[in-house]
Amino acid sequence: MKLSKKLSEIINRQINSEFASGYLYLAMAAYFESQNLAGFGSWMKKQAAEEQAHAMKFYSYLVERGAAVSLAAIEAPKAEWKSPLEAFQDVYAHELKVTGMIYQIVEAAQAEKDHATVSFTKWFVDEQVEEEANASMIAEKLKLIGANTGGLFLLDRELGARQ
Repeated sequence: MKLSKKLSEIINRQINSEFASGYLYLAMAAYFESQNLAGFGSWMKKQAAEEQAHAMKFYSYLVERGAAVSLAAIEAPKAEWKSPLEAFQDVYAHELKVTGMIYQIVEAAQAEKDHATVSFTKWFVDEQVEEEANASMIAEKLKLIGANTGGLFLLDRELGARQ
């Protein structure tokens, strides 16, 4: 069964959103590295690569379902933050937005009784729980650290160890 035009359009928007997420996280990596926080930068580069992989999963799904892939322009992301905390608060807010977009795909697929797309999106629903939890946890650690530069450098080391 070929993918509906509506689902195809929503998934194409999601591809753009995933690539834009990667672009945002790459901008954050550059910000952190400019602040001599290489561990934060490394974490963000890995996050950017993960977002690109998510985009490619959606891309492949469209191709498998016989739908056209339509790539759109990606807006330049924000490039500066007042603090690491502000950056991770932005990450958390962004991940909440992405979760909402994933839910829109699920809801549209359910409405169309497209069981294949509902099944396909389950992985992304589960992934967003992890994405939100990670962003929230790091933001909460940064709140606890406050102005303690020692704590910031310990967290930088912890984030740099991300596999």
